[in-house]
Amino acid sequence: MPCREITYAGPQDRDALRSWLRGRENPGDSVDALVQDILDTVRQRGDEALVEYTRRFDCPDFAVDRLRLSQDAIAGAADQVPAQDLAILAEAADRIRAFHERQRENSWFASEPDGTILGQMVVPVDRVGLYVPGGQGGQTPLVSSLLMNAIPAQVAGVPQIAVVSPPRPDGALNPLIPATAHLLGITEVYCLGSAWAVAALAFGTASVPAVDVIAGPGNIFVTAAKRLLVGRVGIDMIAGPSEIVILSDGSADPAWLAADLLSQAEHDPLASSILVTPDKAAAAAVRAELEAQIARLPRGEIAAKSLADWGAMVVTPDLDTAIEVVNSLAPEHLELALADPWPALTRIRHAGAVFMGHHSPEPVGDYFAGPNHVLPTLGTARFSQALSVENFRKKTSIIATSRSFVAEHGAKIARLARLEGLEAHARSVESRLKE
Repeated sequence: MPCREITYAGPQDRDALRSWLRGRENPGDSVDALVQDILDTVRQRGDEALVEYTRRFDCPDFAVDRLRLSQDAIAGAADQVPAQDLAILAEAADRIRAFHERQRENSWFASEPDGTILGQMVVPVDRVGLYVPGGQGGQTPLVSSLLMNAIPAQVAGVPQIAVVSPPRPDGALNPLIPATAHLLGITEVYCLGSAWAVAALAFGTASVPAVDVIAGPGNIFVTAAKRLLVGRVGIDMIAGPSEIVILSDGSADPAWLAADLLSQAEHDPLASSILVTPDKAAAAAVRAELEAQIARLPRGEIAAKSLADWGAMVVTPDLDTAIEVVNSLAPEHLELALADPWPALTRIRHAGAVFMGHHSPEPVGDYFAGPNHVLPTLGTARFSQALSVENFRKKTSIIATSRSFVAEHGAKIARLARLEGLEAHARSVESRLKE
């Protein structure tokens, strides 16, 4: 299999490794002009533009009265989904909710002896829009993304949540999307996709009220639209192609590791799957398993392209150097496929999510374990983190200084203001000193 082998001897090889992977960086700027035109058109023409774009790209006979699903349609979708699938979705939702409940921060206040009270008020945003990809022809909807985006917003206390997803050629959504929305108690679902859906959420139209935060994955047009709208609305993150790094000491079953690498390679030709190990024999065994397994995958062609371009077996002189490689890559998903992963965890500085040991494959995090699967990519785990309840709440500082506080510190505050040439600031405080 054309999956490159890389010998990493030490820090001197770091730049070459990073330079190779930089080729995966999101090419969203190549469509910026087109997406900006879509944003401007929707802002100016509202629903009319939404209908025109949807007719052109999704459903030829689309009409404005089909933009929003009725409550009956949302509730009725659950009848079209097998009961066992709904039960699995409900159980996954419970696990995701339980995890995110632990993230909720409370407002706090602290008093000082002079009567001053300082604090922080934590409140949810008013309204959130969630983008849910419909998959190929609407046949493979990303319902897990709906769970992972909606539940943190609900735990945050957001009162209004709107879901958008591109319609199929018949103008309908795959029943799994409205059925999952119904399971979560979401009553606002729109048949809208691509950059015009993001524009509708950001600017608002007659049929789609504007939101404060937009979250959810999408294609290059969705990603570019979100990036261009930063500052107008909040967004979750600018996500790139999926990636996995597996740190192996040779103790894991090679078949398992190959399956884990392929779980990301099947996503997208730009996905990256990398094994890092000091055990050259283990790398060879995993390579052999990749060749055997990829031939049996329905998405084998995509996985093969991904592995050929962005897959690698990185062999290091020892485990310490292997950990250095991992931290340098700052991967979205990191599997510690080690006999004892816990000591190594304390040395991991940069990763979106860490999967511990031989029985924690990456897909358990994608769907069911509970932690969020919306994670930083392209090395951004160096400074960012998983989607959380925090993305849907905001913090307001509370300042209630007392008369004695101003009397004691007013002159110092005025002096600081004058150092910056802001005389009115100084006089604002000094006027209280004349009481």
